[in-house]
Amino acid sequence: MSGLRLGFVGTGTIASAVVRGLARDGHRITVSERSARHSAALAAEIPDLVVADNQGVVDASDVVFLGLLPDAAPEILSALRFRAGQRVISFMAGVDLAEVAALCAPAGASALMLPFPGIAQGGSPVLAMGDTDLVARIFGGANTIFTVPDAAQMQTYLSAQAVLSPAVAMVGNAAEWMAGRGVDPEMGEAFLRLLVGSSLQTSGCAPLLEALNTPGGFNQRLRVHMEEAGTPETLKAGLDRLAKG
Repeated sequence: MSGLRLGFVGTGTIASAVVRGLARDGHRITVSERSARHSAALAAEIPDLVVADNQGVVDASDVVFLGLLPDAAPEILSALRFRAGQRVISFMAGVDLAEVAALCAPAGASALMLPFPGIAQGGSPVLAMGDTDLVARIFGGANTIFTVPDAAQMQTYLSAQAVLSPAVAMVGNAAEWMAGRGVDPEMGEAFLRLLVGSSLQTSGCAPLLEALNTPGGFNQRLRVHMEEAGTPETLKAGLDRLAKG
């Protein structure tokens, strides 16, 4: 979907990744001068990108993305004048669409969207609730949109995505262990990243685990060791705590 006027109120790390992912699609993009470091970096990278104050972003855009901290959003948005017919897509987890609509009236609160850093390159999952057709038209060409039906399931997805950090840490720890035994650190990490990433891309978890379950094999022995150490229960307890908010 090309040629839209897109604006970003709040230009942090995630919003910057979204802008980078959209820059190749021919949109007219205006970003907030909030977080000058990020907005200046984007302006240096992307031809024709415009940096403006928050009202300038709203005035220049048909679709406005909100990349604000939830606690700061009411004060910032109440000072802005939105237009009827504008569509707003929020990145603010924990702020429901009714709250966004009240803050951005008379614009329409179209969707809650939770992107991840990989959206800058494409091929990333995107969680979306609300007008997911709009999200898919803008982002679906290069990414996979996961439609979430309600706030409770969005909280479950939001909690479960936190598995990324411990998974990355586990790969990093294994790479450090390899380095301690004489393996080139960069090569060891690159091997593990490719191994884990490619394996999960080409197979579901259950059949992959079955394929790796050779009795007495290295994979089985390490998995059993970690299960006996309580890793699955610790993970689920942590997810339960996150889901409670």
